[in-house]
Amino acid sequence: MKTVLASCLLAFLMVGLPAQHAQSATGDPKRGEAIYHRCLACHSLEHNRVGPRHCGLFGRKAGTVEGYAYSTAMKKYGVIWNEKTLDHFLENPLKAVPGTKMGYAGVKDPQERADLIAYLEQATRDPKICK
Repeated sequence: MKTVLASCLLAFLMVGLPAQHAQSATGDPKRGEAIYHRCLACHSLEHNRVGPRHCGLFGRKAGTVEGYAYSTAMKKYGVIWNEKTLDHFLENPLKAVPGTKMGYAGVKDPQERADLIAYLEQATRDPKICK
C-alpha cells in the first residue's frame, strides 16, 4: 500500500512540475521581438546570413536549412526545433552543441528566452513574413 501511494505521489509530482515550469516561462512575443533585434546581426527571418534564416524554424530538424553551410556539429545535433529544444540551445549554444558556428554566449535569462521563443514562434508562422 505504501509503495502504491508513493508511486502515485511521485507520478503526480512529475506531471505537475512541467506544467508549473511552462506557466513560469510563458513568453511575450512583443518583448521577444525587441530581444530578437540582438539576433539581427547574424540572423534574419527570411534570408540566410551569417546564421540560417528562421522562417520554418519550428518543426524543422537542426542543421537542415537548404543553402546554409552548417558546422558538422550542428548537422549531427539532430533535434527538431520546438520550444523545449530552442530553450536549451539558446541558453548556451556552445555548451548545447560543442563545435557550433554560433559563437554567442546565449540568452541566460529564462524569461527573455521564453519571450524570444514566443516571438519566433509567432513570426516564423506568419504567412506575410515567411512565404
